[in-house]
Amino acid sequence: MAAPPVGLLYDDRMCAHATPDGESHPENPERLRSIWRKLQQEGITDRCVVMEAKEAQDKYIASVHSQTHINLIKTISSKELDSRRHKIARKFNSIYFNKGSSESAYLAAGSAVEVTEKVAKGELSCAIALVRPPGHHAEHDEAMGFCLFNNVAIAANYLLNERPELGVKKILIVDWDVHHGNGTQRTFYDDSRVLFFSVHRFDSGSFYPSGGDGAYCMIGEGPGQGYNINVPWEHGRCGDADYLAVWDHVLIPVVESFNPDIILVSAGFDAAAGDPLGGCSITPRGYAFLLEKLKRFAQGKLVLLLEGGYNLSSIANSVLACAHVLLGDECYSRKLDTKPFESTWRVIQLVRDELKNYWPVLSGKIPEEELKNPRSISDLQLYWSSDSESDVEETVGPGGAMPSVAEDVSSRLSGLKIADAASTSATSSNKVSEASIPWRSVLSKADVWYASYGSNMSLPRFLCYINGGKVEGMNIPCCGCCDTSTPKDIMWRTVPHRLFFGGTCDPCWGDGGVAYLHPERDEKERVHVCIYKITLEQFNDILLQENSLIDEVSALGKISSPLIDLSGLDHLFEKKSLILEPLKSSWYSNIVFLGMEDDIPILTMTCKMSDIDRYKSGELVLAPPAKEYANTLIKGLVDGKQLTEDEAMDYVNAASSRKL
Repeated sequence: MAAPPVGLLYDDRMCAHATPDGESHPENPERLRSIWRKLQQEGITDRCVVMEAKEAQDKYIASVHSQTHINLIKTISSKELDSRRHKIARKFNSIYFNKGSSESAYLAAGSAVEVTEKVAKGELSCAIALVRPPGHHAEHDEAMGFCLFNNVAIAANYLLNERPELGVKKILIVDWDVHHGNGTQRTFYDDSRVLFFSVHRFDSGSFYPSGGDGAYCMIGEGPGQGYNINVPWEHGRCGDADYLAVWDHVLIPVVESFNPDIILVSAGFDAAAGDPLGGCSITPRGYAFLLEKLKRFAQGKLVLLLEGGYNLSSIANSVLACAHVLLGDECYSRKLDTKPFESTWRVIQLVRDELKNYWPVLSGKIPEEELKNPRSISDLQLYWSSDSESDVEETVGPGGAMPSVAEDVSSRLSGLKIADAASTSATSSNKVSEASIPWRSVLSKADVWYASYGSNMSLPRFLCYINGGKVEGMNIPCCGCCDTSTPKDIMWRTVPHRLFFGGTCDPCWGDGGVAYLHPERDEKERVHVCIYKITLEQFNDILLQENSLIDEVSALGKISSPLIDLSGLDHLFEKKSLILEPLKSSWYSNIVFLGMEDDIPILTMTCKMSDIDRYKSGELVLAPPAKEYANTLIKGLVDGKQLTEDEAMDYVNAASSRKL
């Protein structure tokens, strides 16, 4: 007898949920459409049973959400609330509403119920439900984090409470979204029928949704004690090796003991390499490995319910890889090139120690062999090199190929072209042949002032970007510019902008925020900047180093097109700022024109205006700088004779403590 088919649910009606004013937003309709196009192109849709969405019934939603919340989502798109919809949305954390929100939310929840029931009944062997808005942050009485209804929780409750005849008594929910599934956790916190497992960035409780709910010590209560498992990453950049270590040393041993009847995956793909919100680095191949390991359980009854994932290329390629696994395609791969982070093993051991009384299989220590040669926090740096051997394209059965990790990571540099390595190697003086890289010859003749407001105000620190190396307090050395000429002049100015610190971990300096300049002028503000007269060629090389995308001069020498050229300067003269598309997911993707000095433009690099809104909403975190980083700022201000040491400390502390 042939195995039941694989289900695939997609319905364009769920794309009606969008920002009411047309502003860009990471959770947008194109997320679904990009996945669907990829699956069509690769022939996946022809091999699956394609399903349309059905709206959920209120009585099933009520197993998770309050009647007040149900009434709100049901009516939020009505004409009567047109004038109040935006005001209502502002009461919630990271939520928008429009005229299509009600229908989309009901379709997403109904789709989760529909596909889960069909897999439980055996009509489908497994399934992928491409649903939005996502759901795992939605609480009993509150929408939050782009989520309106908690789709996976509604589906799980439906099987347990509404369809007992299907024999589903134990459900495993695996949440591999980069954000903690707070809403799902609370739904089943005292329920031993559901084993909830979430692996997520935590960053000491500062990563969204923030607070302590995602800590490893949150293990459930009452009958559910031991059935809630959190694996909280200490920092970003965790990738395939880290997640597979957690699977092998926490999740899989527990699942073998739990023996679920069905597995629901809160399948967020924002831990994928290149995602603008996640900051982690799972490859499509990595997601395939994770899913392949889960497929051994519950007779292969798996349902993937889409959650986050905001890089259109990453999310489409990752879902494609998962579809190949569910269809039984053979995955051709080689051994992982990297080891887990040192912090990964520390977190795994904490989780095992916390849960060993509930799951004796976790009682032992991690084998010493596994702990050898871990990556350290100082390795937290993305790089780009055309001859990187990080991963090659690998075929995954019929219908296509998995993109390489280099392709995913380098999506942040998709606007650059890489020259032939044989013709562009750097000379012993780090100079690059002008004939082989024409843009360098042109831009080496154009001067700009680079305005630094962070650690680069300290001249020794700035010279690391020119000559290579590092100063005290830095974890990672700079590679230096192809042109190592020192600045032609150095001056100090104040500019009418706001200084602030954001983020939770800088790979160069450790835990804490990094300096940003508010992109908009504010005549009530004054920020000290040290301006260096350098070439536009050098400015391009500094841009790549500032955004942690280059770790060797030879790699710089292979880039055959600049991030910003003379036409970019013309744009800046007119528009005052320029978003660099290849760096849009990086720290400093926005080039801002601050004026002229001696008829030469003054440029700085900072975040986008859309990031300012995310900092204001709490989606991105404001945080004081690491001690060594702050000390370097202070040293720059003091050595530059701008402020006394006490004044400089007050200056940094004031910028760190004020809200936007």
